[in-house]
Amino acid sequence: MTKKKVLLSRIFPKLATQLLEEAGFEVIAWDKENPMPYTEMITVAKECDALFCTLTDKIDANFLNACSHLDIITQFAVGYDNIDIDEATKLRIPIGYAPNAMNEATADIAFGLMIATARKMFFMNQKIKDGKWGSFDPVGHLGLELKGKTLGILGLGRIGMSMAQRCKGAYNMDILYHNRSQNKKAEEALDAKRVDFETLVSQSDVISVHCALTPDTKGIFNKSVFDKMKSTALFINTARGGIHNEEDLINAIQNGSIWGAGLDVTNPEPMHPNNPLLNMENVCVLPHIGSATVTARNEMALMGATNIISFYKERRVPFIVNSEVL
Repeated sequence: MTKKKVLLSRIFPKLATQLLEEAGFEVIAWDKENPMPYTEMITVAKECDALFCTLTDKIDANFLNACSHLDIITQFAVGYDNIDIDEATKLRIPIGYAPNAMNEATADIAFGLMIATARKMFFMNQKIKDGKWGSFDPVGHLGLELKGKTLGILGLGRIGMSMAQRCKGAYNMDILYHNRSQNKKAEEALDAKRVDFETLVSQSDVISVHCALTPDTKGIFNKSVFDKMKSTALFINTARGGIHNEEDLINAIQNGSIWGAGLDVTNPEPMHPNNPLLNMENVCVLPHIGSATVTARNEMALMGATNIISFYKERRVPFIVNSEVL
């Protein structure tokens, strides 16, 4: 029997290729650092049976219809807003993903950005590099302390829960959250309180975003919301850049509506090197590295490969977005 061909759109951890080849698949792997060009990915995918892609790949209706023969597409990410799920479902293409693989890694980034922003760490480190480490200044570049403050989480799922546990354990922070559904585990273990969005925004000292990017959450943090936050509040986003309006965020920090921001995601990505946020002392920005640990990335590779192998061997996708197609 002819081997099934799997296209890997990026240089993924070697574990993915190893597992697929051991299972009898032929792996066609993109071997350049930059993302695979859209038109080239369509051309190559037409000669393959399955696609293993990631967030930087545009899997829109045009792509899906051009490659409607694909048996399965699986994503090297927990998010899948780069894929037209409705169109894939119409075409009966199962979409796999990698949920929970990066929970702890992303929570670490959110927690680290909160501390770094509160103490202006990125800005102060840059002063050393610029040769501006001067004499002791009793009132210069003062930060905030976090002990006993209130953490507000938008999207208290597994990553949000891990962030809340860190904040409760390290700083005994009060936990507020806004979810579509109640998180009884968080309420029992952390005394977390479910509140409406307006209360979350107005009462939190730190707001940490852990929700999905959807039509309801796109641009939800805008001028009107930043204006309702405490002037001493920190805004932390490790979810998706599209959840905040970046111009409004810039203005909110410049005019003092909020105190600062820690971002692992930006809008757009990559961020332009002249973006004013990069020169603000109350802002810390990272290049979307929430899942960038050996453990998390290997787990993502494992889950993606498992999705493909299980589909062909058992007609089952363990981690699937649109289960109705099977």
